[in-house]
Amino acid sequence: MSDRQQTQATHEMHPHSPNQNDQEDTQTTPKTSTDQLPKDAPAPPSPPPNGGLIAWLHVAAGFMLFFNTWGMLNTFGVFQTYYESGALFHRSSSAISWIGSVQAFMLLLVGFVTGPIYDRGYLRVLLVVGAFGIVFGTMMLSLCKAYWQVLLAQGFCVGIGAGCLFVPCVSILPTYFSSKLGAALGLAVSGSSLGGIIYPIVLNRLLEPLGFGWAVRVIGFIALATLLLPIAIMKQRVKPPKARALVDWTAFTDLSFMTLVVAGLIAFMGLFTLLFYISYVASARHLTSTDMAFYLVPILNAASVFGRTIPTAMADRFGPFNLIGPFCMMVGILILCMMAVVNEAGIIVIAVFGGFFSGALIGLPPLLFVALTEDKSKIGTRIGMGFGMMAFGVLAGGPGAGDILGDDVGDLNWNGVWIFGGVSCLVSAAIFVALRVARFGFRLVKA
Repeated sequence: MSDRQQTQATHEMHPHSPNQNDQEDTQTTPKTSTDQLPKDAPAPPSPPPNGGLIAWLHVAAGFMLFFNTWGMLNTFGVFQTYYESGALFHRSSSAISWIGSVQAFMLLLVGFVTGPIYDRGYLRVLLVVGAFGIVFGTMMLSLCKAYWQVLLAQGFCVGIGAGCLFVPCVSILPTYFSSKLGAALGLAVSGSSLGGIIYPIVLNRLLEPLGFGWAVRVIGFIALATLLLPIAIMKQRVKPPKARALVDWTAFTDLSFMTLVVAGLIAFMGLFTLLFYISYVASARHLTSTDMAFYLVPILNAASVFGRTIPTAMADRFGPFNLIGPFCMMVGILILCMMAVVNEAGIIVIAVFGGFFSGALIGLPPLLFVALTEDKSKIGTRIGMGFGMMAFGVLAGGPGAGDILGDDVGDLNWNGVWIFGGVSCLVSAAIFVALRVARFGFRLVKA
């Protein structure tokens, strides 16, 4: 058979073979422009790993964030006592309390503002800026000689830095844990209590041999070392599909939500009276030695470890509304009992039980906000708004109590301070109970 006959036979056996490549070419061309779009779309996030090295490293990093935010804030009671001595500057108790109140206010308010920034994926920026604010503010505090310098360094700079770290504290771990979230959050939150134990002891033990400047610098170096871990480890595993709104305007017409905010604001007024002045009253009234007066703050913070974990665990069974009122009432009663304290044993007992019951006033409000928010997509916004408004109670509590205390060292109005703090917590407890009854009645149910 000739070559021409072979070619003709091949065409007869495969009559469409020459057009097959053309069809494939025409089919592959549109795939490059249209069919590949779904492949470029972001895949849905995988479920939380609930363990593993990376997840538990994030728990350790969260521990360090709490250690240097709430832990640093819980230390202010010993700074109040030192500033009252007049070794650094001479100001009234009310003016001194403004330093710690501004620091706490900035933590809560800036945390409320930085929520949408976190949602847009700027975790690393918040960590770096927050760590810089805390370390820089602490180092500048070691150089301060005047009241206004301390207010700027410790109140505003450290407070703003802590506020930048507040949202990563509470937002990152739920993306790594679901079934073990309670244990993970419990371990991380305990960092705030440990910070409130270690930092006061460091300051107290180093004040005499090194002086105020180097004692504060050591605290700054500890903060720097411990904040390097979150910066190196933390990674935003899941970016929210939509950044949360800064304000949910419907919250202002939600009577239950606003009632909860008012109750929390008043409770913070009373609570921070105890936190700021328990160390100073022991020193000023000579109820304890100077060393023991400083150690009252670590004792209170150690007891708050159990106060922040046990009530939240009990809330799973009994409901947060059934717990917040009685716990707040106990804080008010303990503050009023400060009027009857005349010795070291009495004030240590107040510190232990006050630390335990006050822990619930920090741990339970987020659960209450979640329960009162029907649209769960707004939980982050509602919690941020709630704590942002409750921060004004922190701003009023310490300075208000200091103004009641007065400036006459020989005739300080301590009974007035404890009545102010105790009655504030009792009024708040009554509002919490009224809110519980309004929603669930007098029935003994989980609420």
